[in-house]
Amino acid sequence: MVTRTDFATIVPVLIVTLSACAVLLAESIRRPHDKVYHGIFGLIGLAGGIYTSIQQWGYDRTGFGVIVADNYALFFNVLICAIGLLTILLSAGSAEQDRIPTGEYYALMLFSVAGMMLMGSTRDLLVIFVALEIMSLGVYVLTAIKRGSEEGAEAGYKYFVLGAFSSAFFLYGIALAYAATGTTKIDEIGMLVASSGQQPDMVLLLMLSMILLIVGFAFKVSAVPFHMWTPDAYQGAPTLVTGFMSTAVKAAAFAAFARVFATSFDLFRDEWLPILSAIAGLTMVLGTVVGVAQTSVKRMLAYSSIAHAGYLLLGLIAASGPGRASILFYLVAYAVTNLGAFGVLAALTTNDRPHDDIREFAGLWNERPGMAALLTVFLLSLGGFPPTVGFIAKWYIFSAAVQQNLITLAVLGVLSSVVSVFFYLRIVVMMYMTDERAAGHRPAPRKVAVAGMLLAMAAVFYLGLMPGQLLTIARNSVAAFF
Repeated sequence: MVTRTDFATIVPVLIVTLSACAVLLAESIRRPHDKVYHGIFGLIGLAGGIYTSIQQWGYDRTGFGVIVADNYALFFNVLICAIGLLTILLSAGSAEQDRIPTGEYYALMLFSVAGMMLMGSTRDLLVIFVALEIMSLGVYVLTAIKRGSEEGAEAGYKYFVLGAFSSAFFLYGIALAYAATGTTKIDEIGMLVASSGQQPDMVLLLMLSMILLIVGFAFKVSAVPFHMWTPDAYQGAPTLVTGFMSTAVKAAAFAAFARVFATSFDLFRDEWLPILSAIAGLTMVLGTVVGVAQTSVKRMLAYSSIAHAGYLLLGLIAASGPGRASILFYLVAYAVTNLGAFGVLAALTTNDRPHDDIREFAGLWNERPGMAALLTVFLLSLGGFPPTVGFIAKWYIFSAAVQQNLITLAVLGVLSSVVSVFFYLRIVVMMYMTDERAAGHRPAPRKVAVAGMLLAMAAVFYLGLMPGQLLTIARNSVAAFF
């Protein structure tokens, strides 16, 4: 029998799913020339997901034996819904400009959000896999949703094929964990490992399982050497889909990544620590070094996203209390900053002027000073300049690493962050300090999109100047299972 508690744990996910169904229904019954504002259904559903998650804060419920509504899961519910809500606001005008079918666009986004919320809200590896596929299938289609774009079709195909391989690795890792322990529940796996005395056969199977799960998670967070899909997918996808992928997918993947490794494989920390340390170091270095050489803004932000995945892995490795909380804080900081930057790019983009080359930003300050100022704020935050939230987020990550004596990785992270400033400031210099002006007209953005950008900018400065409240919430969230 389904109890009230079972139902309560899935209410946020259920509301978002129903809003996606409402978008599909509205699209199916509308006449060809009718305008249906599908985004309103999405805003209502995502706001409902945020509200119901906040209402459950502190109750620590478990439903259906595998779905949890602890503070950790609820934190990610709110974060992912907020990312979806901000993406919908920023999509005003740009979806029509890119000739994207809005019904499909918003429905796929909402179904993906539901899968992302489920990833951070379950204690079962199989349910994580199902949620991962729900999320991934929607994002694959969103990547190639511009039907007339060959570049988008190629990006979607590459993302789908490589994603299928990573899902196979992930599923095989689940199978090995089940073979070793007879269960797929991550808390039971951890208890069985602790009580078994680490039998040799079990240890071997779990080590192989751990490695395959790392491959699956590393692909989703764009960590080296599983980052190959990222530049092509980011460049080929519509601008705001790229922003959505780079923030929401990363948040959902890290939500599951941290829960699984803190619960099931904590006793194997000495084994997975060197692996993740090597991956984190390579990810920070490659993302920064290759990003410097890019002239395409979307590819540059793709390699920036790879570097930021390395910083987040550094927080995961620094498994102290501050390190765990810093991951959640960093994900919020990166989400508002990166989405704001992509929102500005989307608002400036036209069919004849995609604003993907750095030179196309020449003279932006003279023509659209507001857009230039907003983009400057977001780029400085990505680079880690005070008093933006990007500076505070990196401070917490690197401080946690130093506290755990991860000095080499911390120094590597600081150096790569300093080098990354170069490719952010190139755009700023182009906007303000060049006499030439890029040819073509820059359209005025929609008021709704401007509201989304201003909201993101307010979050960048507020969290940069007053981070204490969010950090306290993050600490309370990770205390649910660490």
